[in-house]
Amino acid sequence: MNETITILVNSFRETVPKNADISFLIRHFQEHDVDLIVEHNGRFVYSHQYDEITVSEGDRIEFLNPNIGG
Repeated sequence: MNETITILVNSFRETVPKNADISFLIRHFQEHDVDLIVEHNGRFVYSHQYDEITVSEGDRIEFLNPNIGG
């Protein structure tokens, strides 16, 4: 059985697999910006931590793309 949890991604409710890590979320939500900034529950996540940090029910993830805009 595939268990899922609900988290907030850029303020939108999303259902993802239980124990998903940041690397999975980046691929799943197709965040391809090489300068991507990731926040997990309001804290900056270093790229070397992407495989180590898993999300839990109700967590907040923010993907910030600094290269978008004028």
